[in-house]
Amino acid sequence: MDKIYLYLFYFFRFLVRVLPDFLLHPILNGIYHLIYFFDAKHKKIIKTNLDFAFGEVLSKKEKEEITKKCYKNLVYFLADFIKNQGISKEELAKKVTFKNKNILEDAIKNNQKIILITAHYGNWELISLALSAFDKPITGVGRALDTKRLDTILKKNREQFNIEVLNKNGAFRGMMRALKQGRLLGLLVDQNTSEKDGVLIDFFGKKARQTHSTSLLARKMDAVIIPAFITTDDYKNYTVTFYDKITPIKTEDIDNDILKTTQEQANIIEKVIRQKPDEWFWFHKKWKNQYEEIYK
Repeated sequence: MDKIYLYLFYFFRFLVRVLPDFLLHPILNGIYHLIYFFDAKHKKIIKTNLDFAFGEVLSKKEKEEITKKCYKNLVYFLADFIKNQGISKEELAKKVTFKNKNILEDAIKNNQKIILITAHYGNWELISLALSAFDKPITGVGRALDTKRLDTILKKNREQFNIEVLNKNGAFRGMMRALKQGRLLGLLVDQNTSEKDGVLIDFFGKKARQTHSTSLLARKMDAVIIPAFITTDDYKNYTVTFYDKITPIKTEDIDNDILKTTQEQANIIEKVIRQKPDEWFWFHKKWKNQYEEIYK
């Protein structure tokens, strides 16, 4: 099965690299419609998540449109990932703009330790590459892919422009080291976690478990947390928006402090998703830890 995935990727990469956009885009649209039609399993997960998060606030038609867009995002996301292999900083500057960049620039100017958080939202793999514009070394954290060859390709793409990628398992010491070295630390914090790896927060009015490692790290290292999210309207031009920094709370009640700081992160993720829900990765079982029955 791994070889099949690898050959499919190679074929897809060939199409992306060879075809001009006016020929490529109809093919990408055909691919996502085909996957959407046959992939009953993930369509059910997306529907469950949308119903659970929005209830009757969104109509059935709106939810179906979001579901289709999820598949489109995934296919165009992969195509752009391929296009970004070996990309120059000059080419990046043409496709990515920054909003509220003074938030990050001020933190850098003041020599603060900086943890950048985001979600599986928009073209999230592009954010770390785009941040190279700030001339600061970057460390990210990610999970290795099950297919070794594909993981090698992913790792090579992620490590352009002096970007270091730590394996998600046992990454805490590496994250501490990165902050001590003055590197920007980037983390994806929106996925469901196990009982021991996260705390219960409110997310779309429901209980969900979210990693608290960012909150622990920020408190321990006196770092600020800056949310950053990337979005697009045409899959050609992207905007990275920075949001007000989150300063870790410090009182004698450590557990409550960690919970409040983690909840602040969940709040901004929810806010961004509500503004443009079609760009979040609804394929993930976000509420599985507390509401496993809804996915059955």
